[in-house]
Amino acid sequence: HVQLVESGGGSVQAGGSLRLSCDASGDIDNRKCVAWFRQVSGTEREGVAVICAGGDSRTYCHDVVGGRLTISQDNANNVVHLQMTSLKPEDSGTYYCAASKTLMWRSWERCSQGNFVFWGQGTQVTVS
Repeated sequence: HVQLVESGGGSVQAGGSLRLSCDASGDIDNRKCVAWFRQVSGTEREGVAVICAGGDSRTYCHDVVGGRLTISQDNANNVVHLQMTSLKPEDSGTYYCAASKTLMWRSWERCSQGNFVFWGQGTQVTVS
């Protein structure tokens, strides 16, 4: 089993930046891909960014991201970060960290919540 704990959320003004962190513990070797999902109240979780194979492969789930997001993995500390810049109000939501047991290579697989079995509790991001 893998335990995931998110941190780094908060309230910022449009144009600001946040760095989310996902700390992992437990069966780390069972964590093949790590992803960030965003959920807005009343909607399903949507994939934001995914990192796989120990950090060698990244997927950003929406083209509209436009280079504002960077996902990275610190293997020494078992942490995955999501750096978000030039934040917009539509970036608001609860951000969840998730990990999969399988290594996925296709974007649509990586961005689908059903392929992830371990989930954190979420961290709130509010952009005004």
